[in-house]
Amino acid sequence: MRHSSADPSIKYKPYTPLDLPNRQWPSKVNRSPPIWLSTDLRDGNQALANPMTVAQKSIFFDTLLKCGFKEIEVAYPAASDTDFNFVRGLIEQGRIPDDVWIQVLTPAREDLIKRTVDAVAGAKKAIIHMYNACCPTFRQVVFHNSKEDTVKLAVKHTEIVRKLTEECAAKYGTQFRYQYSPETFSQTEPEFALEVCEAVKKAWGKAGLGDERIIFNLPATVEIGPPNHYADLVEHFCRHISEREKIIISLHPHNDRGTSVAAAELAILAGADRVEGCLFGNGERTGNVDLVNLALNLYTQGVHPGVDFSDIQAVIDVVTACNDLPVHPRHPYAGELVFTAFSGSHQDAIKKGFEAQRARHQQDEREGRNKYWDIPYLPIDPADLGCNYEAVIRVNAQSGKGGIAYLVQQHLGLDMPRKMQISFYQVVQDIADREAREMTVEDITTAFRKTYHFGGSAYEGRLVLKSYRISSEPAPGGLTDESVDERRQFDGTISVDGVLRVIRGDGNGPLSALLDALRTHLDIDLSVREYSEHTIGTDQNAKAASYVELVPQGADVKETRQSAESWWGVGVDSDIAGSGLRAVLSAVNSAIGDRQLPELKLSVGFNATTGQADVATAILNSLQLELPRRLQASFFEVVQRAARDHGGEISYDDLVRLFRESYGYYEEEGRFAVKSFKLEHLTDSGRSRLSGNFIINGKAVALEGEGSGPLSAAVEAVNRGLDGKVSIREYAEHSIGEGSDVKAASYVEIAYEGPGGSPKFTTWGVAIDQDITASGLKAVLAATRAVENADRAEKAGHQ
Repeated sequence: MRHSSADPSIKYKPYTPLDLPNRQWPSKVNRSPPIWLSTDLRDGNQALANPMTVAQKSIFFDTLLKCGFKEIEVAYPAASDTDFNFVRGLIEQGRIPDDVWIQVLTPAREDLIKRTVDAVAGAKKAIIHMYNACCPTFRQVVFHNSKEDTVKLAVKHTEIVRKLTEECAAKYGTQFRYQYSPETFSQTEPEFALEVCEAVKKAWGKAGLGDERIIFNLPATVEIGPPNHYADLVEHFCRHISEREKIIISLHPHNDRGTSVAAAELAILAGADRVEGCLFGNGERTGNVDLVNLALNLYTQGVHPGVDFSDIQAVIDVVTACNDLPVHPRHPYAGELVFTAFSGSHQDAIKKGFEAQRARHQQDEREGRNKYWDIPYLPIDPADLGCNYEAVIRVNAQSGKGGIAYLVQQHLGLDMPRKMQISFYQVVQDIADREAREMTVEDITTAFRKTYHFGGSAYEGRLVLKSYRISSEPAPGGLTDESVDERRQFDGTISVDGVLRVIRGDGNGPLSALLDALRTHLDIDLSVREYSEHTIGTDQNAKAASYVELVPQGADVKETRQSAESWWGVGVDSDIAGSGLRAVLSAVNSAIGDRQLPELKLSVGFNATTGQADVATAILNSLQLELPRRLQASFFEVVQRAARDHGGEISYDDLVRLFRESYGYYEEEGRFAVKSFKLEHLTDSGRSRLSGNFIINGKAVALEGEGSGPLSAAVEAVNRGLDGKVSIREYAEHSIGEGSDVKAASYVEIAYEGPGGSPKFTTWGVAIDQDITASGLKAVLAATRAVENADRAEKAGHQ
């Protein structure tokens, strides 16, 4: 710890307490829920590293409806086309119930207000939420506005909101409400906050009762004082704002000091009617107030909050999937450890509490009294949230689990998730019971390696990942410029009981794509229930460790998640995707046991219904070539045509021969070869010049060309002898063999355009060589064989 004579805390100004005589909120008790507004889709979404896709926002919106929210801030429509289109989709698809108000945010700018009103046109009920910052720091530093300028800005744009919403209501029948936020309220002079809001109310000019009330939202944009100070500010505002009965006072506390829940609860006592926040406290910096925490705090006081979290895990699943953020294990009500007692004394008290309560409830039932919940250490019944406390306490009562996990971490570097610790503990217990002796560190680590097929070839399972490629493509109906909308494609080679197989699959991520491939090719139908990861090491040699729990695929998500049967797997790789894939196969190996898997019968031949991956597997086993996905599709079409021309079947040998002929692939020197070449870097242009002697279709040819690299230079050289034009469309490569015998395999797809730029066709070339550059050049030359024929035909047609 560093010591300094200077006290760095003196640079901070304390908050200024409000002189509020006879404050009333400390003596009040809240016995009714506030109006709830979820801003997960707006304030929460804007705080995410990867904002939600339209599909994720739709799922989240439906979840909020299921929970019972009647006011939902759905977007900042003027910020992006994605937000605007999401709002339009909700309206045009009729997805908003008649009793639900959607809220949209806009700053005080006329063009953005117009765009915002356009977004909600046609909705049944809409709240326009306008804001401008009012505190001294923003006035003086950010906007250089006086108090008068700030008031004028709010008034002018409130009048614009009124005009545009009245026009929209007349045209589309939308019922509008108006919400104004003096942003940074908790840092604004209390009297000035009142002045701005009075001016806004006057400009709006139609605040009434019921649904015609104007909403003044009082944000603690940054939490700068204790919760009692926020309550004082809110009570002062409620006391002094005119026509209080025509106003809804709304709260929007942030959690910078970690007291947003307390601030909201005290501010409700101070007179607030409404709370804006997010599920589990997502939001900028330390987040918005947690609506789940607030609602369930009311629930534990015997007040129904008016929102439903009786299946809290389902809500957690949606929120974590859409936000890509975890819920902390110690998070109130929602964390996986909140109902778990690790201490033996706590467990004993809880068990005794259940026994006493069971007897007490029996007597209460006989005497007609209410059955109150009263268990040590548990302020709420886990069953009310859809949780099974009995199962958790039974599992955690097993001694020794933590010690075994510690040994695995110390000796293998693996920090197992809690549920995996429980699973592996049972493995160790079974071995200890069977052998009736003490388990050593070596016994435990060996059992771990065998159970999860971890740690080298000696522990490999029936399925072994040999190579893979993860690519992406836009999801159907998604926006092509949003990476979060892309689906992942898995193309890989795995060993199945010692036989290499090519498998491919699609999914939302690498793991789901691999599971789709296993489902398609090997009839293995499993789903991920839990996934976690961490880093092993801290330097350039650091690796990723991944843990996956797989369960049988059920009829629906709930059945899948609640499966009693599961298998854990672990994978370690320098690449995070690779570690996840290995973890999946680790779990799959445990799941399949000795079950028979579908075989690829290569000796039977291939008919027109043979799968594309089966054909690629045949080429892999025969020629050691791992074909790119597009080449797989291209050759599959060639195979199907050949099979139709020969009675619907093609033999294994004919298949390999067809591949060689189709793509000019010959391991020996022959029809396509690089006899010699020279590659020069041109300093002035930064390009490369290729010259050399080659064999193309068995003929010796001298070529010369320039390009950005050797392949583009080779293409330019080829184009010099053509009337048409070729260009490279795709290139891929991989190694074959090991050690001194390793070779490079190259795949090149070229596109040919006839004279005048008319598109003709694409074709592939495949080659191998000990030199990677030569391999690529040979593949280019092999791909030109069909081009030469087409070009000769073009010339003949013009003679």
